[in-house]
Amino acid sequence: MSEEETLLKEAKKWPWEDRLLHKNWKVRNDANIDLVAVCDSISDPKDPRLRDLGPLFRKTVADSNAPVQEKALDALIAYLKAADADVGRYAKEVCDAIVAKCLTGRPKTVEKAQIVFLLWVELEAVDVFLDAMEKAIKNKVAKAVVPAIDVMFQALSDFGSKIVPPKRILKMLPELFDHQDEKVRASSKGLTLELCRWIGKEPVKSILFEKMRDTMKKELEAELANVTGTARPTRKIRSEQDKEPEPENVIEVVGSGPCEDSIVEAPPEIDEYELVDPVDILTPLEKSGFWDGVKATKWLERKEAIAELTKLASTKRIAPGDFTEVCRTLKKIITDVNIAVAVEAIQAIGNLARGLRAHFSGNARILLPILLEKLKEKKPTLTEALTQTLQAMHKAGCLNLADIVEDVKLAVKNKVPLVRSLTLNWVTICIETSNKSIVLKIHKDYVPICMECLNDGTPEVRDAAFSALAAIAKLVGMRPLERSLEKLDDVRKKKLSDMIGSTGSGPSGGVVSGTAQTSNGGASEASENPFMRKSAASMLSGKRPVQPANKKGGAAKSVSSKKGDVAVSQKNLKTVEPEDIEPAEMSLEEIESRVGSLIQGDTITQLKSAAWKDRLEAIGSLKEQVEAIQDLDPSVEILIRLLCALPGWSEKNVQVQQQTIEVITYIASTAKKFPKKCVVLCFIGICERVADIKTRAQAMKCLTTFSEAVGPGLVFERLYKIMKDHKNPKVLSEGILWMISAIEDFGVSHLKLKDLIDFCKDTGLQSSAAATRNATIKLIGALHKFVGPDIKGFLLDVKPALLSTLDAEYEKNPFEGLSAAPKKTVKAPDSSPSSGTGFDGLPREDISGKITATLLKNFESPDWKTRLESIEAVNKILEEANKRIQPTGTGELFGALRGRLYDSNKKLVMEALCTIGSLASAMGPPVEKLSKGILSEVLKCLGDNKKQMRECTMTTLDLWIAAVHLDKMVPYITAALTDNKVGAEGRKDLFEWITKQLIRLNDFPDAVHLLKLTASAVADKSADVRKAAEACLGEILRICGPELVTKNLKDIQGPSLALIVERLKPYASVQEFSDSTQGISTGAFSKGSSRVGKPSSNGIADRATKPGNKTVSARGVPTRSSRAESLMSVHDIAVQSQPLLNVKDSSKEDRERMVVRRFKFEEPRLEQIQDLENGLARYFREDLSRRLLSTDFKKHVDGIEMLQRALPTIGKEVIELLDVVMRWFVLRFCESNTTCILKVLEFLPEMFEMLKNEGYLLTESEAAIFLPCLIEKSGHNIEKVREKMRELMKQIVHIYSAAKFFPYVLEGLRSKNNRTRIECVDVVGVLIENHVSEISGQLKSLQIVASLTAERDGEIRKASLNTLATGYKILGEDIWRFLGKLTDAQRSMIDEKFKSKAREMDKRKEGKPGEAKASLRRSVRDNGSDVAEQSGEVSRSVSGGSGPVFARDTYAHPEFHMERNLFPRPPVGVSGPADWNEALDIIAYGSPEQSVEGMKVVCHELTLAMNDPEGSSLDELVKDTDRLVSCLATKVAKTFDFSLTGASSRSCKYVLNTLMQTFQNKKLAHAVRESTLHDLITELLLWLLDERVPRMDDGGQLLKALNVLMLKILDNADRTSSFVVLINLLRPLDPSRWPSSTSNESISVRNQKFSDLVVKCLIKLTKVLQSTIYDVDLDHILKSIHVYLQGLGMEEIRRRAGADDKPLRMVKTVLHELVKLRGTSIKGHLSMVPIDMEPPPIILAYIDLNLQTLAAARMLTPTVPVGQTHWGDSAANNPTPATNSADAQLKQELAAIFKKIGDKQTCSIGLYELYRITQLYPKVDIFSQLQNASEAFRAYIRDGLAQMEKNAAAGRTPSSVPLATPPPSALTLSSPKLAPLSPINTNSFADSRSQNVRVEPTNFHLPPAHAEDDRGRNIACRGPSSDQLEFRQTLGDQRSDRFPAGVTSGALDAIRERMKSIQLAAAVGNPDPSSRTLMPVNGNFMHNQIPHSPDQAGVENPVHVGVQPMDEKALSGLQARMERLKSGSFEHL
Repeated sequence: MSEEETLLKEAKKWPWEDRLLHKNWKVRNDANIDLVAVCDSISDPKDPRLRDLGPLFRKTVADSNAPVQEKALDALIAYLKAADADVGRYAKEVCDAIVAKCLTGRPKTVEKAQIVFLLWVELEAVDVFLDAMEKAIKNKVAKAVVPAIDVMFQALSDFGSKIVPPKRILKMLPELFDHQDEKVRASSKGLTLELCRWIGKEPVKSILFEKMRDTMKKELEAELANVTGTARPTRKIRSEQDKEPEPENVIEVVGSGPCEDSIVEAPPEIDEYELVDPVDILTPLEKSGFWDGVKATKWLERKEAIAELTKLASTKRIAPGDFTEVCRTLKKIITDVNIAVAVEAIQAIGNLARGLRAHFSGNARILLPILLEKLKEKKPTLTEALTQTLQAMHKAGCLNLADIVEDVKLAVKNKVPLVRSLTLNWVTICIETSNKSIVLKIHKDYVPICMECLNDGTPEVRDAAFSALAAIAKLVGMRPLERSLEKLDDVRKKKLSDMIGSTGSGPSGGVVSGTAQTSNGGASEASENPFMRKSAASMLSGKRPVQPANKKGGAAKSVSSKKGDVAVSQKNLKTVEPEDIEPAEMSLEEIESRVGSLIQGDTITQLKSAAWKDRLEAIGSLKEQVEAIQDLDPSVEILIRLLCALPGWSEKNVQVQQQTIEVITYIASTAKKFPKKCVVLCFIGICERVADIKTRAQAMKCLTTFSEAVGPGLVFERLYKIMKDHKNPKVLSEGILWMISAIEDFGVSHLKLKDLIDFCKDTGLQSSAAATRNATIKLIGALHKFVGPDIKGFLLDVKPALLSTLDAEYEKNPFEGLSAAPKKTVKAPDSSPSSGTGFDGLPREDISGKITATLLKNFESPDWKTRLESIEAVNKILEEANKRIQPTGTGELFGALRGRLYDSNKKLVMEALCTIGSLASAMGPPVEKLSKGILSEVLKCLGDNKKQMRECTMTTLDLWIAAVHLDKMVPYITAALTDNKVGAEGRKDLFEWITKQLIRLNDFPDAVHLLKLTASAVADKSADVRKAAEACLGEILRICGPELVTKNLKDIQGPSLALIVERLKPYASVQEFSDSTQGISTGAFSKGSSRVGKPSSNGIADRATKPGNKTVSARGVPTRSSRAESLMSVHDIAVQSQPLLNVKDSSKEDRERMVVRRFKFEEPRLEQIQDLENGLARYFREDLSRRLLSTDFKKHVDGIEMLQRALPTIGKEVIELLDVVMRWFVLRFCESNTTCILKVLEFLPEMFEMLKNEGYLLTESEAAIFLPCLIEKSGHNIEKVREKMRELMKQIVHIYSAAKFFPYVLEGLRSKNNRTRIECVDVVGVLIENHVSEISGQLKSLQIVASLTAERDGEIRKASLNTLATGYKILGEDIWRFLGKLTDAQRSMIDEKFKSKAREMDKRKEGKPGEAKASLRRSVRDNGSDVAEQSGEVSRSVSGGSGPVFARDTYAHPEFHMERNLFPRPPVGVSGPADWNEALDIIAYGSPEQSVEGMKVVCHELTLAMNDPEGSSLDELVKDTDRLVSCLATKVAKTFDFSLTGASSRSCKYVLNTLMQTFQNKKLAHAVRESTLHDLITELLLWLLDERVPRMDDGGQLLKALNVLMLKILDNADRTSSFVVLINLLRPLDPSRWPSSTSNESISVRNQKFSDLVVKCLIKLTKVLQSTIYDVDLDHILKSIHVYLQGLGMEEIRRRAGADDKPLRMVKTVLHELVKLRGTSIKGHLSMVPIDMEPPPIILAYIDLNLQTLAAARMLTPTVPVGQTHWGDSAANNPTPATNSADAQLKQELAAIFKKIGDKQTCSIGLYELYRITQLYPKVDIFSQLQNASEAFRAYIRDGLAQMEKNAAAGRTPSSVPLATPPPSALTLSSPKLAPLSPINTNSFADSRSQNVRVEPTNFHLPPAHAEDDRGRNIACRGPSSDQLEFRQTLGDQRSDRFPAGVTSGALDAIRERMKSIQLAAAVGNPDPSSRTLMPVNGNFMHNQIPHSPDQAGVENPVHVGVQPMDEKALSGLQARMERLKSGSFEHL
């Protein structure tokens, strides 16, 4: 044994590491070989040996010896196969070593290295693998780069993009594209193509193409065209392989059906966004100077700054960051005045949304409202940018439909229609692009929005709402929407269903089981043989890698156990095994041996003879023998083989050849099954014989027989191959001629037309032989006969000369369609035509692969050029497909093209129309389902003004109808004919097109659906439309026939019906048919006009739809004479007995509610005309309605004459149906018949005069119907018509207010018709001259007239100057205030006219300009309020003034009515009132508009008075405050009623503002009497509850003002009066105070709402009662509570208490609060309650109950025993001492009095109270309570009491000081034992509600010691004595309006004495002074005397009930105060 062998033997015992790293290469080699065996033997992936061996490979694979390195790689392969994913820890080092050492080695080494890499991928070490590849492609040696690319290619191909992330590979490719080595570039291209198969072409192109050179782009573009299909993985990672079932199980499962595990899921779509890295744009944005740029003043700098942001944000993926400030800036810039800057900002937002996606959602929500608001702009560029951005925000996921509901709701309520429509369009797109599950969740939010928008006044908004509803319905179906759609009428439901159309069927999903099973086979093969080397560059060869599902070899090479599933799946896939048509080789000896039993041997011998005669004889004998065979089928092939060999196709003798072909033909025709192999065997010979004229006939017959036997498809296929390559041109030309005969015999159903057409183009027409070209042309002509003109699309690239020849051939062979039936049939049919063959046999190409995401995205590009390129790309695709396409995958394409139909660029719209037509033509009938109703959008383009656009639309319709039958188009056509957007030109074109199509048809019943619309169009105002509609109507009647038309007349009325009946007469064969149809035409109206039977539920007369209607009407119509128009029929005579107008079922309010008030005239829409026809048929007598609905103007004139004759007797009926009559007049004005218009203008003045005599005023809806049309048509081109209209407009003011008529005239000034504007200017002058007082509030509109002086038209300038001169005459120089801004030229022109007018007036002695207002004032004074009443502002007549507005009775004060005649009448000059009194007169008597001027003066005076520091001005105004508020209270109702008629709310705002200014001042507020306050509060609360106020102009602001005013009244008005008024208002209101209800609420429900509002006001007052208890007159409040409770009675109180009545509960609450605050003293305030009545007043029981309850809760100490209920003499009858001591009560009262004496503001009141206590209780020692006080204080009190006694003796008791016994209400009488009392109503500035205003005694003095020093202070305390004294002397004997009825002075004195005796008895009954009962002093100390300063006005001194007895601290405070008084240091006020 040699040394080397010994070494190798010994080495086997060494450790693996020593062996593998030994210096001897053979040792290392053997070690690697042994390692392979060891690894193969390991079956457990967790074997510990694997862990030990793993670290060794990083060195072994880097071996320097090439053979050893290969063995090391083998060992590594075996190791990786045995291991699992745990060995991935070694992957990095090993892969790096392989990259460094193996990729540059020998080919075998490189191949094994690639296997290793793939195994690492299989073991899930993908990241390590790609890291290694990144290093490998950077190798300087190109030889190493190519294998790296190839292995990445193979890894991606085998494992798919789910395992191998494409993102990493995409990053590597750019540097490879520029590699200097050609092979590297080729491999990188191949890898790119493979990526396209996995992630799509568009993502790859968008990411990589921008990094390529142009050359590389072109090369790659060419290669991409060959990439088709979707790739699927063929290999699985190890962990997934472990989960696979065993092969045996697979076979069992597959045997029973497809296995779920075997189905290969389609690879998920990869988002391009995920393939790119995010880019940070904030940092470069900061550096770019963005923030400075956006603040620049120049728009160009701002635009450039935003453009930089747009550019940065255009990156595909933006890194998340804080974009808040950026978006805040963009939000501001969106509103930039420069459109270009705004557009740039909007585009920047769109780019940010696309790049940030979900990270932009927060900012998107902030920006959305401003973007939607910006949709109001009409600039196309801005609108386009907004649309793109909004769509991008939704598509990127920044916004979802659930989050934007509120924003959408706000946007669809925008006042700009464009915002509403575009918002809904955007929502529609969002819905269409959303998932069904999302739409299911949110449709409940969006359907109500869309339903509301269906009622919008703008057609675009309605259409957009329909589109949104249709989009929702397409996704979620109609079932969830049924409830919401119930509100729709039938017309809208039909329109919605038409828009929904068919959603189309998507491509069928799923994977064929055979494919899935084969894929499993591929996977099994991959695991068996894991590497089959692929080169990336091989992708460039044009051969795509075969899909694993189509591999056949893989399954064949696998073992039987692994191919079972493949075999079974293939068996399931094709039940019939495909026939093998390629014959195998067979020798002549074998043929002879097999044919020996059939053919005689001599015959075969003779066939071999060299003598032709022998061969001829033999072939004849052979023919006889073959014919003698009974069962020929088993021997067909062998016989054919024999004939092909003997005599064979090389036979020279023609006769033998003929006989041979005849035998073959016989066999082919006789055999039941002729094998295709036999055809192939004979084919070459037969084809060559066709070229020979001697054998041509037999050969062609044989080919025909072959076609019958096996089908012409196989024969044609073989002919193509032979004829292309054959050298003999005769073979080609004659073969083509046979093809022609074959097509004639068999048709084209068995042929692959694509191959045949390609053969004709590439071979036949390209031949140099004329015979061949001619034959080919005939062949194409024969094809045209079967497939039609579509074949031309496949021959467009043929030479023009040949095209003309082909056209001539087409004419010889016209298309026969289905009538071109084949003459012969095929025994064994060919396999069905390929899937790409269309319904007509011509091939159709699947273009779904070419409709890429990028292409669809480009349709929405903001760049119009990009959008145009997308449309052109679609056209190119259609051209490439020869305009024959399959419908698959075209749904989204139609959606994209639909969007372009609304493009702002008209050129793009026309291109889109052409493309849509081409698509329809190329697709054929399936386009109707897949187009998603796009035809309706196409038809809308007929509304375009441009002729080119309409012609383009017509072309599209022609192409569409070539693919789809007309019946499928009818619903879309009817919708287009009813679309208001389609103008006269569009309707004319559409009718002409329909007529052209109907002419070609003989039977088309669906045309009847067009009958109604066509008949209506015959009466169209456009002559062209009428002409086209008449032609169309004739064709409809021709096609449908009279019977079908007659059956469908039930839905047609009016002139349309009459017209059809007239046109049906020529079709009637007998007179009965004419009578029958006439009966139908009249019967449709007789039912509604006669009103016999029940009226229809929907307000429309019953039509002739019920059984019997038709027969009755037919029976009742006699035959007519030839002069039926001039003679009255018998039926008409019978009708005369009925009334001319039937108003029984008329509901004028319902009709007027549907009228939308518009000042601008709009042409009547079709549905409005139909409603008018229904109304005329329903309410007008049959003969009259027939005349009015006729299309003959003469009948119209007859109808007007009938109305004119009957007008004096049907006035009331005409008033009820005035809106219907007005609509008919409007319709006549819109027509051009002068005779009819003049007749209308003759009738209208008579009708208006009748309305004036009836006292009727037009309602707002009637005016809105008639006046806009009258104004617009007043500029008629005939002078006579203009004159009549001019007179009519002057007459309008008698039945409609000039103030309301004025806005309609102003709208006429904006008309496009110059004559209309001139007439309107003249009318303005008439109104100013005669009705200036009524339009005084609208004179600012004169600036419109002034602006017309700058017009070019001289007539307009002249008219406007004349009108302004008239205004100058009336208004004087004040007119300049109303003319607005004028140019110098205008001002000069007008000034000159004014001077001329002044001279003219002077010449005519008409006075000076402006003097008219003075005479107007005088006339108003003389005529009273007649001016206002005549103007329609004061009241409206009962007959016509109700309308939709309901006036409410208003109540003025009796005093106001009595004094009304004493005031002068209001001057109503336009310059306003001169002074305060004149202003009050205007407010009282003027119209709402006039009263505004008076309120302006009042507000001005109030402002001046409040700012007067002396207060004298305010004192003067106080005297008239009550009158002012009374006038304003009355004016509130008038102004609101006036505004409800449709006028401006200006007067409402002024009256509320004046009231607010009045009640802001307490002095003024306290001067308002209780009765006035009652009326005012009642009026305000009623309007707060009126449901019509929110619908007024600025209704929301008015409601807010009413609320604020009410709160101000409660705060500042006299609280006693407020309490009394509100408590009185708790009783139900008089029903007449309520307006007529527009709702169904009863009076009780309204009263309940009113009471609730009153309760809220009382709650507000009661809450602050504790601080205002001494500011209110308790006696008066208790009286009102008493009256309320007595009015109810105990039974009602008990009932309401059980029902929890709010008003009663509120009254109890007020009483409880009063008792709580005043305690037992409350009983001293019952002077106005008759406490002696029987039964006792209810209030007494409630007071007792409250006292007991509060005493039990220790909240007060009652002075009477608990349970005592008798109030008359309780103390006398119960001499028992009180339960509780009275000392505490005495101390409390005295403490309060002393506190008042210590306050400079209340010192006199305190002294008087103390004096009264000493008078009532002389035994009480007052000074015992002042033991701790100073002597000075006691002396002050002693002197004060003495002075009070003197004042009382002199009768100078202060009126405001409450007495111990309640004071009388308005008596000057004195109590028997008390000093005389002053009247309560002693304030000269207030009325009966101001009784609590304190008036100090006029001669009150301090004690003598301080009299001189404190005189000023005394005056300050007393108040303005001189004024009060004067008032007492003047009004001392006035009686208050609060004087209780039936109460005399004696009764009041008795009550006082009774109350005093009660208290004295209680005091005497208790000898202990500490327990004596003391009647508390009235605490009603009100400090609301007239203030002289804000400080004084705001002083309040509430005295609380719970005041504790005086303590040391209180006494020391009083003492200190007296010391200051004594020293004279008391501060002056």
